[in-house]
Amino acid sequence: MLLAMAATPIVIMLTRRFNLVDAPGARKVHAAPVARLGGVAIFFAVIAMIVPVLLLRNTIGDSFRINAAKIVGLLAGGSVVFIVGLVDDLKGVRARCKLIAQIAAALVVCAAGARIRSLAVEDLFTVEFGLWSWPLTVFWIVGLTNAVNIIDGLDGLAAGISAIACGVIAILAVHSGQTMMAVIMLALLGALVGFLFFNFNPAKIFMGDCGSMFLGFTLASASVLCTTKSHALVGLALPVLALGIPIFDTLFSMLRRFLERRSMFSPDRAHFHHRLLDLGLSQHQVAIVAYSVTATVAGLGLFMIYTRSVATVAVFVCLLVIVLLVFRLVGSVRLRETVSGLRAKYDLQCQVKAELRDFEEVQLHFRNARTFDDWWQAACLAGEKLGAEKLSLDITTRANETKTLFWHRKNGHPESRHSGTNPGSLKLKANSQSLRAAVPVKDRRNGTSLRLIVDIPSNGSVESAGRKVALLARLAEEYNVNELPTDMCNR
Repeated sequence: MLLAMAATPIVIMLTRRFNLVDAPGARKVHAAPVARLGGVAIFFAVIAMIVPVLLLRNTIGDSFRINAAKIVGLLAGGSVVFIVGLVDDLKGVRARCKLIAQIAAALVVCAAGARIRSLAVEDLFTVEFGLWSWPLTVFWIVGLTNAVNIIDGLDGLAAGISAIACGVIAILAVHSGQTMMAVIMLALLGALVGFLFFNFNPAKIFMGDCGSMFLGFTLASASVLCTTKSHALVGLALPVLALGIPIFDTLFSMLRRFLERRSMFSPDRAHFHHRLLDLGLSQHQVAIVAYSVTATVAGLGLFMIYTRSVATVAVFVCLLVIVLLVFRLVGSVRLRETVSGLRAKYDLQCQVKAELRDFEEVQLHFRNARTFDDWWQAACLAGEKLGAEKLSLDITTRANETKTLFWHRKNGHPESRHSGTNPGSLKLKANSQSLRAAVPVKDRRNGTSLRLIVDIPSNGSVESAGRKVALLARLAEEYNVNELPTDMCNR
């Protein structure tokens, strides 16, 4: 704690001198630039306390030396994650690269012998994971690393919640006789408390990705190390409860982005703390609410240490329900909207698949077209299959007369008429609620482009109509008139 309190002001001074600050933005809740890279102070304080313990000639030092491989794996993986986060804070790193680095760091921990090998509920069942312990452990570590990273969007929020989690894991470690993990968690707890003096609202510094990623990675790895000695449910249940807010916030964020058809890595402003801010709470009050929920749930979860069998599962499930109710109260969980969104997502996928099936069927007709008349028949079939209301194409005959080829769904067969006008280009027809688009078709005869005019009813979804227009445009581009044999291209 004292090391963090001494190092953080130095980091603040250096970041301000080199203008390494977090500027306000649409997703940010702070109104003025704030120094970042506070994770440097946390990392320094933790490492400076843990490494010398290896040299102690007492019981604690002996426990560290016995588990030297696991400690080296944890510190090495944590250092990798910290460095990648630091580079991201300074220059920016793609989300995919950060994910790869996190997976690599998690594999280092696994290789050191820290894996979730089994899960047991006494007197009920025991599940042995075997080779699956590797992907399961990697998923757990990477998931918690990103959960803590995501929750770090408010003054003191991630640091305070993680400090409570450190205390809970330390108590579990002491209860199960794991001196090494107790010391590591207490060292991290002290570093976070010292950092919170400067990070609590109004924050003078943020921990940045280097701090949040290192913090999440260390907590996740520590929980795995606690589980390796005692594979009871409580070994993973307690960390889940202590980090319930960031874990569920991450899961609901992924679900929200999935339903909105956005990238899983895309930013938004609908997290747990954003919801509380929208309810009118101040940053200070939001942090206190999050601390209270975490402390209450994690504190009650400690009773699982003394429960057995069904009682352990019952306590765990009840506390998870409490966390879910909190998210429901702040508006992060809306069951009806979620169910409706899932149905809409399923209907959309079915619609897209049906459109692609029709598209692939029409492709065969375009491939078999040998004359211009064949090509136009295939275009009309495409219009019918993809829900077009009508198609029209102005062409110039060999006699230099302008003629319009026309297809209408009501008639069901192609027509032609003389015309000297061309319909307009891409636009919405407000009266008929349909999408009209002009699709260019290469014309070999005069070197210009013909325009295939497509009218597709929106039927309440302009996106769907636009997708169908895109499929028709793709057909016109891939199977254009220029590719027809010259001697058969008669109009």
